[in-house]
Amino acid sequence: EEPCISGTRGAGTVFFSGCTLGCVFCQNGPISHENQGKEVTEDELYALFEKLAGEGAHNIELVTPTQYIHVLQKVLARPMPGDLPVVWNCGGYERVEILKSLEGKVDVYLPDLKYVTPELAKRYSGAADYPQAATSAILEMFRQRGPVRLEDGLLKSGVVIRHLILPGRVSEAKRVMDWVADTFPRGAVLFSLMAQYTPQPGAEGLLSRRVTGAEYRAAQRYMENLGITDGYCQDAASARAEYTPDFDLTGV
Repeated sequence: EEPCISGTRGAGTVFFSGCTLGCVFCQNGPISHENQGKEVTEDELYALFEKLAGEGAHNIELVTPTQYIHVLQKVLARPMPGDLPVVWNCGGYERVEILKSLEGKVDVYLPDLKYVTPELAKRYSGAADYPQAATSAILEMFRQRGPVRLEDGLLKSGVVIRHLILPGRVSEAKRVMDWVADTFPRGAVLFSLMAQYTPQPGAEGLLSRRVTGAEYRAAQRYMENLGITDGYCQDAASARAEYTPDFDLTGV
């Protein structure tokens, strides 16, 4: 994860099966599309949090957790082990009323902002309403947590907005960055420009290749010219299959 999340000892990451979206390029396909996983009770889930805290994790990071909100409402009502911050890592396709029910239970929101163009959202994620839903969700996240708060380089509270550049879609990345720059005061949120897109089996057209160096550099320059300096640019070396977890239930 971003340095402010993973720190020196790592994030305490728990992946949840399923997803609120159906992105054709998802790198976590076995759990998001095929629902691989292991059923656990509320107590067993909390015990996983305790295990991660005991191993020195900097936080409890919940990845694609929204479809389990009915369970997490109860688990997150308990004190977090080691008083660790809770990170809500999601695709951005969230309902505002669900987020409001999390107020006071989540310290850091880590949403994607994949698109601001409905046509692309429909084509690649099956959700033409994604731009409206995601931007509304991010505004609610910011309302709850306010400007980012870091201690010793670790994010304790706030919002980190991620955007994964897709091949041939630098113009969409620019539109996403325009929205971020126009919406938030400088430094109020962190922005993460990601280069890790990796073609998945069966990918066609533009999605069958990686993002080129020229495309990523163009996006980086645009980010700098907009004055978005609070955040991260991912190393291009991250666009490798080795960065995709095996999802073999290790640790569960």
